[in-house]
Amino acid sequence: MVKRVNGFDELNTLTDGLRGPALIGFFSSTSEKSRSAEPEFYKFCEKHSDLNVYLVDVAKVKDIHSHFGVDMVPTVLEIKNGAVTQKIVGVGTASQYEEALLIPFQAAKDQKSGGEQKKTHRVVIYTSPTCSWCSRTKSYLKQHNIQFTEIDVSKDYAAAQRLVSRTGERGVPQLDIDGHFVVGFDRPKIDALLGIGNKGNMEETYS
Repeated sequence: MVKRVNGFDELNTLTDGLRGPALIGFFSSTSEKSRSAEPEFYKFCEKHSDLNVYLVDVAKVKDIHSHFGVDMVPTVLEIKNGAVTQKIVGVGTASQYEEALLIPFQAAKDQKSGGEQKKTHRVVIYTSPTCSWCSRTKSYLKQHNIQFTEIDVSKDYAAAQRLVSRTGERGVPQLDIDGHFVVGFDRPKIDALLGIGNKGNMEETYS
């Protein structure tokens, strides 16, 4: 759900007293950077339509950004239990918003829903369409009900460059599990980082 809000009182009501979890995007119709970032944020929101997202045009709405101390646009905040838990400032791609927001937000949402409490891992998998091991790695994660964000490096050059700078490797798949990188389908390392037991038939390990 994406909704534009016109004042702090409206936002406070929609977010249950700011308890959230919710994402608030601050953009400005008079800012060139905002106008370039907002479509990417929309793209991220459309892909994940189950998120609660509220948009604020700071050129028209004056009483929300000051409440959160937002002095630059574009800025995206995640709120939970009345506090800001994530903050992204500057122009971002849809993939960058996914990397920074999706897994933490889903964990907060699960907690609010009162579901069974379990450790939630932040998993990002970097892939390409022609990579068979990428498909196998994704299937393995799904088999164990591991939520993940997928970034196709063939479509996101900036993400590919960030990946190389972090790991020194260009090949895929690569996984970012809670900030720990795994190159290739290295099942023992993936299992150790995610706490997956030795279930099912042993898969071949690729790296």
